[in-house]
Amino acid sequence: MTDTEVRAARTAAGRELVVRLAFGSMAAHTLRAAVRLKVVEVIGDEPRTAAEVAAGTGTAHQPTTRLLRTLTALGLLTEGAPDTFSLTPAGALLAPGHPDSLASFVRMFTDPAIVRAWEHLETSVRTGETAFDAVFGTDFFSHLARHPELSTDFNTAMSEVTSATAAVLPRAFDFSRFASVTDIGGGNGTLLAAVLEAHPGLAGTVFDTADGLAEAAKTVARHGLEDRCSLMAGDFFRSVPQGSDVYLLKSILHDWTDARAVTILRHCRQALPPGGVVLIVEPVLPEVVGTEDAGTYLSDLNMMVNVGGRERTRADFEEICRRAALRVTSLTQLAADAAPYCLIEAVAD
Repeated sequence: MTDTEVRAARTAAGRELVVRLAFGSMAAHTLRAAVRLKVVEVIGDEPRTAAEVAAGTGTAHQPTTRLLRTLTALGLLTEGAPDTFSLTPAGALLAPGHPDSLASFVRMFTDPAIVRAWEHLETSVRTGETAFDAVFGTDFFSHLARHPELSTDFNTAMSEVTSATAAVLPRAFDFSRFASVTDIGGGNGTLLAAVLEAHPGLAGTVFDTADGLAEAAKTVARHGLEDRCSLMAGDFFRSVPQGSDVYLLKSILHDWTDARAVTILRHCRQALPPGGVVLIVEPVLPEVVGTEDAGTYLSDLNMMVNVGGRERTRADFEEICRRAALRVTSLTQLAADAAPYCLIEAVAD
């Protein structure tokens, strides 16, 4: 290729990237419409015509066809014959009943409670302030507490994205040398239930707010762990339960500023017995941006815009642990199924 042809090819590729990114919010709203209209449930396991889908969703035929064609172009459906659509493996994940469902995740992260503050990203970048608080007149978690349906979606979404970590964490760390573990901010208990099932000699506690624990008893009962797993409501900014050998925090610290993250870690340190360990499960940003997926960086901006937290590098984690009188002893990338999460081990310093 000539230099002119190379430049033209690079320009074309650049234009395609910019246009695709600019259309990103439209793709997200397409996903939201599909979930809210229950398109995936209507299609099910067999090919369906657009007319059948429209009848099942109670929508108009022609607009439904257009929605289905767009979902096909996005890789969520296939059109095996004209006007006849089937689910792809990715599309099947939008079904609430799928074992690896992301339906609630899509509902939550395309909800106005998340999206509206993003309209003010520029202001957050200019000022460092959390846009959500200005838009809604309160902080994100207080807003959830006032809207039970949204809180349920949030809890379910967190459980959905935790399931992949729950599948790998029990064998990524030797829990068997300990007697008890407390999952700080453990929500509905998905992660702790997996750990306890894999280690029959271990007892555990799920610690969260009353709202966060709303579905935890069902999880514990479903796994038959009533004798080994207790639930405790509280505020980790005030204290954490005493008496565990391991304190587990997954996707907790990134919700908060460094100062508040240090407070949480300090409370874990105060409860930590000799020989105990704090386990942090979060993405870890590289010191220099490489070719990794952009999702973690978008999550970092989401933390800034909506809750005031941040994603962190290893050096960042070491610093907030140091301020809490903890010392990071290891950092391990979890298996690919749980990407981009890492397991950070910290002990009393």
